Amino acid sequence: MSTPRPARPEDAAELVRLRTLMFESMQGEQRPGPWQHTARELVARQLAEPERRLQAYVIDDPDRPGRLASCAVGTLEQRLPAPGHPDGLFGFVFNICTDPDHRGRGHARACTEALVAWFDAHRATRIDLHATEGGESLYRSLGFHEHSTALSRQRLLAD
Repeated sequence: MSTPRPARPEDAAELVRLRTLMFESMQGEQRPGPWQHTARELVARQLAEPERRLQAYVIDDPDRPGRLASCAVGTLEQRLPAPGHPDGLFGFVFNICTDPDHRGRGHARACTEALVAWFDAHRATRIDLHATEGGESLYRSLGFHEHSTALSRQRLLAD
């Protein structure tokens, strides 16, 4: 297993490639579209910010320079403080994905542990994620569990 490093703006295309693979494994089909271009621009811009709220940890593919083997991506959100959340800082994990050629080597765990440590260093009092069945045991082993959530509303946009 390799040691994860913080992602850089030039990793944006690879982070979106891994995100696409994550959606493919979750939904059983590729769903390319304009979202990929928007995601690349957003990730590159936010990873370049000095006081970043988006963070990603990656492991490079040792056999293919410029390609990533694995990643964990999340954001730090500022909400209103509350009794259990004195700073009002919450983490949200957007994606954790390992390229199929590199699975089973502990890369996802290493990237996720690095991301959780980043949230901890920023005093996030809760970290949320949506787990797939395949990732649930990893997340539980890192202290994640069910949490009640409010109702949500989704509005679908035309591509």
